[in-house]
Amino acid sequence: QVQPIESGGGSVQAGGSLRLSCAVSGLTLITYSVAWFRQGPGKEREFVATIIPGGRITYYADSVKGRFTISRDNTKNTVYLQMNSLKVEDTAVYYCAADEGVVERPSWSRAQTYDYWGQGTQVTVSS
Repeated sequence: QVQPIESGGGSVQAGGSLRLSCAVSGLTLITYSVAWFRQGPGKEREFVATIIPGGRITYYADSVKGRFTISRDNTKNTVYLQMNSLKVEDTAVYYCAADEGVVERPSWSRAQTYDYWGQGTQVTVSS
């Protein structure tokens, strides 16, 4: 059974950093594209970042570009999201999602592109 499991969420002050992890069991992650989405209070789920197999190509939402970095360690079947310069508006539940193969524009930012989803991890940024 494929199961992404997110960890690393927590509470931090604005300007701080967190690193989220997404460990995926039940598949060999090297052939999968993996994305992070988030859903803030009262908001719809939105795309944050994605990384394709091989790890050389990444895509980011404009709202996080330059502050967040997505990376992967295929030996650990894990994808990371390093979040720096956090803002109050980054407060959300962060979800990890995976899809086999290479996701391409514009599909990479669409939730329905990804077949496997984790349960989410809460990130709270206070002023």
